[in-house]
Amino acid sequence: MVNLTPLHLCLLFSSALFVVGLIGALSRSNSILVLLGIELMLNAANVNFIAFWRYGPSPSAATGVMFVLFSIAVAAAEAAVGLALVIAVYRHQKNIRLQEANRLKG
Repeated sequence: MVNLTPLHLCLLFSSALFVVGLIGALSRSNSILVLLGIELMLNAANVNFIAFWRYGPSPSAATGVMFVLFSIAVAAAEAAVGLALVIAVYRHQKNIRLQEANRLKG
């Protein structure tokens, strides 16, 4: 019988979340769905930060929370820039398919 600790369960959940985000980012042609997959992968990293902070040697220090807050700020900036690019491509091409976004070259 396998004895799973709460840390192992958090890491399994984070791994599953990361895999779902990776599959979503790699298999979609819609740029908004690719951005959603990337956000899922960033949230999986946040779950890892919190899990290692909570079940680490000194959970009283707020280092894990600080990493997560920084990661959320980076994710918000990434989402803002990504959506601005999607809007610019849509205004120019009238679609948001990634296969047809190569017309912006040159």
